[in-house]
Amino acid sequence: MDVTSEPSSTPPRPGRHSAVRSLLRLWPYVRPVRGWLMAGALSAVVGSCLGLLIPLTLKWIVDGPVAGRDPSGVWLGGLALLVLGAAEAGLFGVRRMITAGPLARVEADMRAALYAHLQRLPVSFHDRWPSGQLLSRATTDLMLLRIFLSFPLTFFLVNGVTIVAGCVILLLQQWTLGLVLLAPVVPLVVLCSVFEERYARTARRAQDQIGDLTTVVEESVLGIRVVKGFGRHRGQERAFLALSRRLRDTELRKAGLLGTLWALIVILPELAIGAALVLGVLMVGDGELSAGTLVAFLSTALALRWPVESIGFLLAITNESATATDRFFEVMDTAEATDAPGATASDHPGTTGRPHDVHADDAFPASAAAPKGAGATRPKDPGLRLEGVWFRYPDAPADAPPVLRGVDLLVRPGETMALVGATGSGKTTLTALIPRLHEPTAGRIVLDGRDICGLPRERLRELVAVAFEEPTLFSADAAENVLMGAPDAGEARLLRALAVAQAEFVHELPQGRRTRLGEQGLSLSGGQRQRLALARAVIGDPRFLVLDDPLSALDVHTEALVEAALREVLATTTALVVAHRPSTVLLADRVALLSRGRIAAVGTHHELLHTNREYASLMSGPAGPEGGDPR
Repeated sequence: MDVTSEPSSTPPRPGRHSAVRSLLRLWPYVRPVRGWLMAGALSAVVGSCLGLLIPLTLKWIVDGPVAGRDPSGVWLGGLALLVLGAAEAGLFGVRRMITAGPLARVEADMRAALYAHLQRLPVSFHDRWPSGQLLSRATTDLMLLRIFLSFPLTFFLVNGVTIVAGCVILLLQQWTLGLVLLAPVVPLVVLCSVFEERYARTARRAQDQIGDLTTVVEESVLGIRVVKGFGRHRGQERAFLALSRRLRDTELRKAGLLGTLWALIVILPELAIGAALVLGVLMVGDGELSAGTLVAFLSTALALRWPVESIGFLLAITNESATATDRFFEVMDTAEATDAPGATASDHPGTTGRPHDVHADDAFPASAAAPKGAGATRPKDPGLRLEGVWFRYPDAPADAPPVLRGVDLLVRPGETMALVGATGSGKTTLTALIPRLHEPTAGRIVLDGRDICGLPRERLRELVAVAFEEPTLFSADAAENVLMGAPDAGEARLLRALAVAQAEFVHELPQGRRTRLGEQGLSLSGGQRQRLALARAVIGDPRFLVLDDPLSALDVHTEALVEAALREVLATTTALVVAHRPSTVLLADRVALLSRGRIAAVGTHHELLHTNREYASLMSGPAGPEGGDPR
C-alpha cells in the first residue's frame, strides 16, 4: 500500500472557490430555521451592545460620584454595572438556547439528505469513491457546518456590529485616541486576506486526509481476518502511522498559520492600546481629557479586544466550513440515476460512450447504440431479452476492450437460463446490468416487452430479485436481513423462504430469527450467509430472478437440499443463474455460454457437452481461456 501520496481512489478535488460562494449554497437547508437564527443573532447583538454601555457607566461613576465623593452614587453605578452584565450574559444564553435545536435539525437534515442521495447514486459512483471519504463527509464535515452556523455565522455579525459601535463610541469620546486605535485596521485586513487563501488550501488537504485515514481504518476492521491470517498487522500499522503523520503535519501547518495570524491580531491592537494609553495619560495631565473619559476609552478598547482577536478564529472555522461545504456538495452534485423514459445509456451517470482506440472488431455497431425508450419496445415480447448489449467500465483504460460485446440473449417466460463462462468472461457484469446496478454502454435490456430504462427503478427492483456470489448482510437480526427482499412479507412467506434456502439454522441461534447478526454477518459461516442472501432473493416471489452462483459456498449435501427446494421457485419465475458447477447447471432449462464478452452458444446442458468443446472443458476440467475485464 502506497501511503506517500494521495490514494488513487480519492475523487478528483476541485479548484479553490470563494468561501462566501461555497457557504451560500447552504441556504436551502438553513432557510427553514432562518427565523430562529435571526432571533438568536439579534439577542447576541443587543447583548454585545449592552456590554459597550459598561465603559460609559464607568465614565459616569469616575467623573461623577467618585470625583464628587458620593458613596450612594457609587453604589448606584455598581448596581447599573451588575444589571448590564447580567442582561448581557442572559441575552447570550438566550441565543444559545433558541438556536441549538434548530441548528441540530439542520445538521440532521443535511445528513439525511446525503444518505438518501447516496442510496440513489449509481454503483459506478461507489466504485470510484472510497467509503472513508463518504463517511468523513457525513460526520466530520457536517459537524463543522453545524459549528459554523451556530458560532462564526452569528458572531461575524455580532462582532462586526460591536466593533463598528465601539469605534463610533471611541471617536465620539476622543477622536485623536480613536484614530490611534484604528491604525492597525489596514494591516489586519491584508493579513486576513493572505491567511484565508493559505488556510483554506491547508484545511482542504487535512479534511481529505481524514477521509483517507477513515478508509484505511474501515478496510482494516472489515478485513481483520485477512490481516491476521497473513500476519500483515505490522504493515497495516505502518501504513496507518504514515497517514497519521501526514495528517499531523497538515494539522500542525494549520496550527502554525492560525497561531501566526492570532499573534499578529493580538500584538497590533495591543500596541495601539498601549500607545493610546500613553497619549491619554499625557492628555489627562495637560487637562485636555478627564480621568473618567480615559477610563471609559480604555474600557471600551479592552471590550473590543475579543471581537478583534476572534477574527482569526472565526476565519479559520469559516474556511474549514467552506471546504466542508465543497466536499458535501461534491457528492450532492453528482447526478442520480434517472428513470426518465427515452433516455439512452449515455444519459445515465457512470456510463461511457463509444470506446476510443479499440480494435475494429470491438467497435460498436451503429444498430447497437439505437435510442431506448417506450416507443422502441415490443408490447408482445414476454421474458427477458438482451439486444446488442455492450458494456465497458467507466474507469477502464481508453484502449481496453469492452467487457460485453454485442450480447444477444433471450430467456423465455418461466424459463431458467444458466450462464456459464470462464473467469473474466463478463458473467457478473451481465447480471449487474439487469437490475440496473450498471447501465449498458449500448444496446438494451427488455423485460416483458419494456425497456428497463423506461421502468421506474422502484418498479424494476420489485420485478427483479438478485442474489450475489458474495452476500452482504447488515447489522440487523436474521429475519430483518431476509425481509429486505419483501418488507411486507408475512410469517408464512418468511418461513418458506428460509426453507427454500435451507436457512432454517436461524431458528437455532440464541434468539432465533431475532438474533442480531454482526457487521457483514461475519458471525456466520460463508455458506450460512449465502443461504440467507438466497432467502432474501426468493421471499418476494419475483417475476425475474438473477442468481450469481448462489451456491458456491455450500457443501455438497446442503447444495443438493437447496437445489431440490429451489426447483419449485424456479418453476414459477424467469431466472438467469450464473453457474460454475454441473449440479447448478442442471437446474436450468437451457444454458448460455459467455466467451470473451459474447454469447458463443445456447442450448441444453447435454447438447453443449457434445457440440461445444469450450463448454465441455468448463464443465469437466480446467477453465477455458480468460477474456475481458476480470470483474
